[in-house]
Amino acid sequence: MVLWVKALHVVAVIAWMAGMLYLPRLFVYHADAPKGSALSETFKVMERRLLKAIVNPSMILVFVTGIALAFLTGYWQAPWLQAKFVLVLGLGGLHGYFARCVRAFAADANVRPAGFYRGMNEVPTVLMVLIVILAVVKPF
Repeated sequence: MVLWVKALHVVAVIAWMAGMLYLPRLFVYHADAPKGSALSETFKVMERRLLKAIVNPSMILVFVTGIALAFLTGYWQAPWLQAKFVLVLGLGGLHGYFARCVRAFAADANVRPAGFYRGMNEVPTVLMVLIVILAVVKPF
């Protein structure tokens, strides 16, 4: 049972991270598109579909399977897992911020330049690296 939950967790993490890495890249291009243009409208559809069809469901699955694994394996008290969980909560907060950005772009209310989103594009990567190190190396 644990191995099946772990496999589902890994698949969900891959899907969530794919969306979390792609969404801010869409924002970079969308920020440069003229408001009201056909290109801007295309980005709105892409962002909404990515968030609703991939990013949101996979994040939910990550949390459900991750919490299940913590208890099934007995690692829920391990310091490395608690640190990992804090970072995953940070990633969840970033997810919420990206969802807010999707709504802002949908309303043509974005005020941030493309460069801001280029920087934001790196945050999920840094969090992902730290989370993977904690999960694999279990340093403490």
